[in-house]
Amino acid sequence: MNSRLIRKIAVWKAAAIAAVFVVMPAAIAGAQTIGQAEAAEAANAAQSQAVSNPISQDKSVGDAPEQKGLAAKALDAAASAANKAGDILTRVPCLEPKGPAAATASLPHVARKLNAGEPVTIIAFGSSSTQGYGTTSPAYTYPNRLAEQLRRKFPKSEINVINRGVGGQEVPQMMERLQTSVIDERPDLVIWQLGTNSVVRGDDTSGTAALVESGVSRIQAIGADVVLIDPQYVPAVTAQKEGASRMVKLIKDIATLKKVSVFPRFEVMRHWHEDEKLPFDTFVISDGLHMNDWGYACFAQLLGDTIIKSVEQVKAGSAPAEMPNSRPM
Repeated sequence: MNSRLIRKIAVWKAAAIAAVFVVMPAAIAGAQTIGQAEAAEAANAAQSQAVSNPISQDKSVGDAPEQKGLAAKALDAAASAANKAGDILTRVPCLEPKGPAAATASLPHVARKLNAGEPVTIIAFGSSSTQGYGTTSPAYTYPNRLAEQLRRKFPKSEINVINRGVGGQEVPQMMERLQTSVIDERPDLVIWQLGTNSVVRGDDTSGTAALVESGVSRIQAIGADVVLIDPQYVPAVTAQKEGASRMVKLIKDIATLKKVSVFPRFEVMRHWHEDEKLPFDTFVISDGLHMNDWGYACFAQLLGDTIIKSVEQVKAGSAPAEMPNSRPM
């Protein structure tokens, strides 16, 4: 084998190894972070294929094109595994409820702007599950995941999702910062998550409805769409069965009155646990209250899917100009 061919072979091999060790570790780590072993296994398989000597020593000089093809295949395998790992980081295998609890929405303001390729600002307003308590990285909070999903779907629009979650708060505290955290940002959509802390603490919620109605009215006055998110279905909440039921109904009734959408998180997560038979530790951390990376990922993508569906309905002319009553997302 002449020295020139040896040098070429060395370059091909180095390229394959570099592709694996530069690109793949982040992909593997990310996939393992959210518990997707299959992505990590695919990445590891590609790494093994690329690192093993792509040049068989018993081949003759005349087989150089075939050897180059082997090196290229190793690079392709590494890239393919990286893509698979990346898919796991952006989509998780979760299902939405069917029937009456199926997620639907009507967001005419946001839909019009996204269809026109205009900039869109979304405020995620709420407490610790908006802030992202329980995630292993800030990138895995639901607002960040939602932003990435919408940016992939609508690359012509500049999409900004602002996280205004503050752990431990409930409606009275949120109302105190509604102007500075939400109104002053002039958002196109406000996703308001509420109710969980009141249920868990057993708070008196007699004044909650009036406060939320007032808050929704102020948001609507600036022309923004609104989505309300009810409590999560987790042990700490379901232990307060009556309080949880009252809060879910309260939020639904407000949405009906104010003609805004509701994302039925309580029902979505109940579906995971009772219908799909997923143990709580599949989507909840050890405190029995906050979601883990998988839970936030599934929640975010179902929410994003409903926003995308609303945009498509408006574009097709099949969405109502004004909601006659609340619709679950």
